[in-house]
Amino acid sequence: MEAKAYLRYARISPRKVSIVLDLIRGKNARMAMAILKNTPKAASEYLVKLLQSAMANAEHNHQMDPSKLYVAECFVTPGPTLKRIMPRAKGPADRILKRTSHMTIVLREKD
Repeated sequence: MEAKAYLRYARISPRKVSIVLDLIRGKNARMAMAILKNTPKAASEYLVKLLQSAMANAEHNHQMDPSKLYVAECFVTPGPTLKRIMPRAKGPADRILKRTSHMTIVLREKD
């Protein structure tokens, strides 16, 4: 039995998110929440909400024990990239890539 939570189209680069996900992979859910709340990265705000959602899904939808939950899987994939133009000196323009992310957290119960 597993509980999942997804966050789609988050306006943050997947590279920045994967650094924070590496910190919580395989950890107890409560320990992962404590790590995220004390990590000074922009991605940790998104991931705190996502982990809370996964924990609520586990408890209410699957009747899992919240004290036995751990982060079984967590990954990020790139979403669509917003392409913008920025004027530069002497006439040309540079392309600005505003990247988005799709984040997934899977929780399971320890035996």
